[in-house]
Amino acid sequence: MTDVDTRAVVEASATPRRARRGRLVVLVLCGLVLAGSAPLVLIRLVGLDTGTVLAMPITGLPHAAVATAVVLLVLVVLRARALALAAVLLVATHLVWLTPRFVADGTDVPAGAPRLRVATANTHRGQVDPAALVELVRANQVDVLALEELTAEGVRALDAAGLRDLMPHRELHPEIDSSIYSRLPLSRGGLLDRPTTWPQTTATVTVAGRAVRLVAVHTYFPAGDPQRWTGDMTALRDEASAAGSDLVVLGDFNATLDHAPMRSLLAAGLVDTHAELGRGWAPTWPVSGSPLPPLIQIDHVLHGRGLAGVSASEHTLPGTDHRAVIAELALLG
Repeated sequence: MTDVDTRAVVEASATPRRARRGRLVVLVLCGLVLAGSAPLVLIRLVGLDTGTVLAMPITGLPHAAVATAVVLLVLVVLRARALALAAVLLVATHLVWLTPRFVADGTDVPAGAPRLRVATANTHRGQVDPAALVELVRANQVDVLALEELTAEGVRALDAAGLRDLMPHRELHPEIDSSIYSRLPLSRGGLLDRPTTWPQTTATVTVAGRAVRLVAVHTYFPAGDPQRWTGDMTALRDEASAAGSDLVVLGDFNATLDHAPMRSLLAAGLVDTHAELGRGWAPTWPVSGSPLPPLIQIDHVLHGRGLAGVSASEHTLPGTDHRAVIAELALLG
């Protein structure tokens, strides 16, 4: 056998070995993805994030769902039956949880139903660009605006930019945290009579003769103290249970729809407007100023069963790390 023939034999025998090694590397990587996805499914299934540091990783559940679906396709191609079966179970579980968010509820909203346009924005300790925020309110004909992390200086800057003319009615608590501005008269203003880390501002607006209760929300963040965060969410749940169906709860919840306390809040009679409209992927945080998009949705507009979502949108404002959310709601019945 010549040297050329010997080299050909060696190379031919090395090719399957390289292929096996490459397959093994891919299988290990797929296994690592599944090993990361499975605990998140367990946390979500059992609600282990309530009052614990597990509230942080559960925010990545939608991303894990996408990664697991990709892994499943790879495993099918590689014919790795055992791992593929595990991936199928995980993907099926993710689909049960996530699919409803992308399917509109299909609520029949009468053409003549009264409408209320609400918006929420975290001002990032008053650093939001006041002119941009006022223009957002003006351009979208917002009726009610909930602001979080609003400072006294921020109040003055917004008024100077024209917000006082657009929204002369307000329930302001900049020294506490959240505030409510309105184009329509407000009544029964004050702070939510339930213990939360930062008191939640509340007021009532009358639309077509109906009183709609408003709660501007800013809960504590789970990375700082998950038990305080859970306590804040529990207080909101108790308020939703007692407030009736004409209720709008909006703001920075520091929670996604996968958090157990948020699911408990929704079970108390509230509807997430984005999910209701089939817009289940609308991240609002963080807005970093880089080309990277936001990763998770923690800013929400929730409403009681006496209202229905008509539209929802997100808007980037200079100076804040949250996207603003605007929703149009219709009063039913």
